[in-house]
Amino acid sequence: MLNFSTTRRRAGLVAITAATLLGVCACQPQANIADADVPAWKEKVLPAATGPVLEDSGKILNRDPLTKEASSVPAGNYTLTMACDGGGKAYFAVSSDGNKVADAAAACNGSLDVVKIKVQGSGPLSISTSSVDAPLIFAYHLVPTAS
Repeated sequence: MLNFSTTRRRAGLVAITAATLLGVCACQPQANIADADVPAWKEKVLPAATGPVLEDSGKILNRDPLTKEASSVPAGNYTLTMACDGGGKAYFAVSSDGNKVADAAAACNGSLDVVKIKVQGSGPLSISTSSVDAPLIFAYHLVPTAS
């Protein structure tokens, strides 16, 4: 048989615990992406790269994509190493001479995401960085893959 007073006490304890947890979470200071020190963060999260073909870092404060270009990139195999922080995901669209080469994404939790890319022909290369989860900070570099 169920004791009504014990059930009522348990329900009250659960409600108090939930309210306390919500209150504590609401008091946690949120990171302000607009004030983030991107170069210092990039130094911590991205590994050093030898001879990057293209690299960038910055803040996405709205949903507008940011594009970085290199005028002449030789054909070959490359490694794109990406990171972002602030929540959600950052997306990286790689194009060579106007043709899509790859789409990649990085989870915005400070960890690294790495993709291998093959560029078919020499020419201009661009990487467009965007997110629907703005604001966030991002960093990436594209380096030739060691053979």
